[in-house]
Amino acid sequence: MDGNGRWAKARHLPRVAGHSRGVETVRTIIEASIANGIEYLSLFAFSSENWRRPADEVSVLMRLFVSSLQKEIEALMRNGVRLRVVGQIHSFEPSLRDLIAQAQERSAHNTRLHLTICASYGGRWDIVQAAQHLAAEFAAGGTLPDEANFARHLSMSFAPDPDLLIRTGGERRISNFLIWQLAYAELFFTDVLWPDFQGEQFAAALKWYAQRERRFGRTSEQLQRIE
Repeated sequence: MDGNGRWAKARHLPRVAGHSRGVETVRTIIEASIANGIEYLSLFAFSSENWRRPADEVSVLMRLFVSSLQKEIEALMRNGVRLRVVGQIHSFEPSLRDLIAQAQERSAHNTRLHLTICASYGGRWDIVQAAQHLAAEFAAGGTLPDEANFARHLSMSFAPDPDLLIRTGGERRISNFLIWQLAYAELFFTDVLWPDFQGEQFAAALKWYAQRERRFGRTSEQLQRIE
C-alpha cells in the first residue's frame, strides 16, 4: 500500500495525513473485496524494514494502528470479517499486542472475508522462521521436508497462495513481501497512490487479472482440454 507520504506531500500536508487517508482506503478495499466475493485479502501495512524510518513517523504509525483496531473492529464484526495479524508481533508495545490478540479472538469465527494485516513482516524472516521450526522438528527425529511441509510453517499457512498482487504508488518490485507465496501470483503495478486507490481502480485490477491465463506450467492447449 504505497504512496501515503507522497500523497500528503503533494497536498502540503504532514505525512500522518496521508497515512490517515490510507486507512480510509483500507476500509474501501475491504468493502469492495466483500462485494466481489473475494475470500482472502492480505495487506502489507508495515514491513520489518519500516522500523528504519524516522522515529516520529514510526510512532505515528503505531498510534494509527492502535486507533484503527479500536475503531474498525465493530465494522469488521458486522461484515463477517476475520482478522489476523502476522509478522514479528513481539516487536510491538504490549498494549498493541493485547489489542491485536483481542481483535483476532473476537473475529475468529467470522468467515465472509479473511483479512490479514502483515505488520513488522518480511518475506525473508518468514522463510527463516519456517526453516528454524523445521530444523527443530528434524533434530527431534523428523524427516526432511517437502514443499508442502515447509509451507505448513509459514506465517500465512492458513491461507491459499495469493492469486493477485496489487502494488500502488509506482514501484515495480515486491519488496520482501510473501516471497515464497507469490511464486505464481499475477503482479499488477499501478502509479496510483494508495490514498487514491478506490473502488474503480480495484475493479480495473480485478478485470486485468480476469484476462490473465493461469497455466501453472501447463500449455494453453492443456488448459482448454481441462475446461
